[in-house]
Amino acid sequence: MKSLKLLFFLFLAVLFFNFTPKQDNKPTLFMIGDSTVKNGKGNGAGGLWGWGDFIGQFLDTTKINVENHALGGTSSRTFQDKGLWNAVLNKLKKGDYVLIQFGHNDDGPINDSLRARGTIKGIGNETQEIDNILTKKHEIVHSYGWYIQKVIREAKSKGAIPIVCSPIPRNDWKDGKVPRNDTSYGLWAKQIAEKEKVTFINLNEKMALEMEKSGEEKVTGTYFYKKDHTHTSSKGAVLSASIIIEELKNSKNSLKNYVLKNSKIVLPVKNKVFLIGDSTMADNGNPDAVGWGVVFPKYCDTTRIEVINKAKGGRSSRTFDYEGLWDEVKNQLQPGNLVLIQFGHNDAGAVDKEKFRGSLKGIGDETQEVIRPDGSKEIVHTFGWYMTKFIREAKAKGAIPIVLSLTPRNEWPNDKVERRTDTYIKWSKEIAEKENVFYIDLSEAVAQKYEALGKEKVKVFFPKDHTHTGIEGADLNALTAAECIKKNYEL
Repeated sequence: MKSLKLLFFLFLAVLFFNFTPKQDNKPTLFMIGDSTVKNGKGNGAGGLWGWGDFIGQFLDTTKINVENHALGGTSSRTFQDKGLWNAVLNKLKKGDYVLIQFGHNDDGPINDSLRARGTIKGIGNETQEIDNILTKKHEIVHSYGWYIQKVIREAKSKGAIPIVCSPIPRNDWKDGKVPRNDTSYGLWAKQIAEKEKVTFINLNEKMALEMEKSGEEKVTGTYFYKKDHTHTSSKGAVLSASIIIEELKNSKNSLKNYVLKNSKIVLPVKNKVFLIGDSTMADNGNPDAVGWGVVFPKYCDTTRIEVINKAKGGRSSRTFDYEGLWDEVKNQLQPGNLVLIQFGHNDAGAVDKEKFRGSLKGIGDETQEVIRPDGSKEIVHTFGWYMTKFIREAKAKGAIPIVLSLTPRNEWPNDKVERRTDTYIKWSKEIAEKENVFYIDLSEAVAQKYEALGKEKVKVFFPKDHTHTGIEGADLNALTAAECIKKNYEL
């Protein structure tokens, strides 16, 4: 009966008070542009970011939505030809904003088999009729200004508010200065914005000035990387976004009403990769005994990840646990971290004498009580038990364990590199399969490379003994490990 009464009153509300369910009527800021606005998937691949990935942190997103529709590799022409602009246009409503930045890719060939994305220079009405080699379509190509003007006018027709930016500068320097594009795309963007009476942000000039204040040495490595003079780091993207925001605050554009007074910018945190193992992985402070973990960062994208080598010489799976070394790593783990686990070289040692580092053979649940030199008791487990402990406790922290077989020694029975496939390699694989984690047979992968190089070349890799590599051997092992891991994970 109560539910019937509720329905009746709702009916009256709709009938007499024009009651409608509350909807999200917030305006939306749409961004369109190339990879300097959104690089790749916008997840920082290769350490590269677009300014559109951070501009939302400067805005009150309880009052305005932010959508970054930019796509790397597009020009003002191809962004429209691919239907990307229409996808935004169809969503636009009165009061929305469209932030526009193109130019980096407009200078390419108008017609070729690779990208066919160039536009005619300038802002005029010239056209070029082509049979597009890439798309196999007949096409009329217009000027850069024509395409920008088209976007502006179509956005206006939906009641949206366009804002035009000149393209960010490249990290190129000449006589201590950053070259501007104020005679090309920066100029043409400004001319069209003025012609259409919309807000223009001279991002190229303003960012170049900030770069010059810092100087080339600081800019390279902070806002850009040496490997790329066009795409910014996260800090470079934040710099670009902050300039746009400051220019908006000094403009008459109503988007400034959504700018936060005290914005807190959160930069992306590097994912961590922890290495646990023995001296064949560790930094031993000895040029004749270099663990591959020392060289490993060389083969990783350290703009996105941080390699933390916690391996320690002389340790077995047992002593790494007993001495609290594992707990130190475990307490630092965060969800998504990787943990590379490699033991075995020292697990074959004595269980109850000398270094007290041997673990019981196999992967079972057997134990042995040991009296240590100080009189304390220790319950020793199997190699597999300790490996399982590392894996399960890493998983419990949301980390991703990866098990690697130990590195091969410089021993060549029957002219083949020694494989201990009946002991620690076998047990490592069995535990990884049992716990359903990724397994890398590093021993086999490295052994194959050793055999391809031959005994004499490989002998140079082992200046100290048959177990520990020098820097050259460590480099080969690190490269091999990275190659194997990259088949499943981005490093």
